[in-house]
Amino acid sequence: MTHAMSLSAHLPPLPRRFPDEPALIAALAANGARDDRAASFPFESLELLREAGVLALTVPTSLGGGGAGIGLATEAVRRVGRACPATALILAMQLIKQAALARNPAWPGSLRERLGRLAVTEGALINSARVEPELGSPTRGGLPATVARRTDTGWALSGHKRYVTGLPGLRFIEVLARTDEAEPRIGNFLVTAGTPGLETRETWNHLGLRASGSHDLVLTDVAVPESHAIGLVPAGGWAGNDAVYSAWNALLVTAVYTGVAEAARDWVVGFLRHRRPSGLSQPLAALPTVQQAVGAIEAQLIASRRIAASLAVDVEVGRVPPASETGAIKAVLSGQAIKAVELSVALAGNHALDRTNPLERHWRDVQCARVHVPTEEAAHQAAGRAALATGEPA
Repeated sequence: MTHAMSLSAHLPPLPRRFPDEPALIAALAANGARDDRAASFPFESLELLREAGVLALTVPTSLGGGGAGIGLATEAVRRVGRACPATALILAMQLIKQAALARNPAWPGSLRERLGRLAVTEGALINSARVEPELGSPTRGGLPATVARRTDTGWALSGHKRYVTGLPGLRFIEVLARTDEAEPRIGNFLVTAGTPGLETRETWNHLGLRASGSHDLVLTDVAVPESHAIGLVPAGGWAGNDAVYSAWNALLVTAVYTGVAEAARDWVVGFLRHRRPSGLSQPLAALPTVQQAVGAIEAQLIASRRIAASLAVDVEVGRVPPASETGAIKAVLSGQAIKAVELSVALAGNHALDRTNPLERHWRDVQCARVHVPTEEAAHQAAGRAALATGEPA
């Protein structure tokens, strides 16, 4: 692992809501444009979020964290996504994982406490490593090729993971693997950055979210203590994410792209207010047809915010819908973000494709909404299967 973040050890003040200081948002936006051009990891932006207490937003208050629920976490990711979506995706993974740690009894209490406190005091980042070159996403079934072999002190992990978002800045990596036992078990193995046998392959060269550092991770006999093997179950009994995790994933991941869509809307509105072609006596914003087109963008964003807020309230009061429903919501929210950006591009015309304007970057970034699990076709299949099984909507 390379480029460990330089993080001070003092306790940052934790916000009751996302700190919306204009200076912070402006700095994140400027860094985001720079890091996109260079495809460089957003260390500076993550440090700004650490200083603001945002990286520990979902750590329990008993550990010094913000204790935020899904609503506040979604708002935080959306606001960061409006400024720098690559940083926002790393943040989304951090907030999802810390919230999951807090409620997962499979994790030893001492380990959960250590990871939470390090997020508070040092901004220590964590994410999962699941996708593999052969397997793709494990949500589609099949045994992972990454293997955990028994040793005298615990386990030795070997395998190859892809698309590990935030990899250059991660302190901890939760690696999905199977054991080499006669009857394989599947579970997660917590690996600490810098452990011998870890190799980062800088393979991420994407159209969008170019600064997210979603590189490949290669593991060769990486030593893992016995206590860092989490939730091992027989291969046939591994069920993946629970309904609560699916809801967090649906809302926080799509919040990244709702933020991108809002940034696209902001830019095109400013463009239309000031653009005055030579044949017009007033800006384009004064034209009824343009106002209607902007209204179509607003409709996408209004619906996205309302849907997200409704699901967040349900989750926070314990009305957690099944994964088939949250997957369908994830597909809808992703589609609305993509549509809002496409409408913005259509309004701006040739200016939208000019790399001196941010709209072309917003268009590139929002395309990545299509690839997060569950993808649209998988979400639709699950919702359809649930409806056909019960005779009612999922």
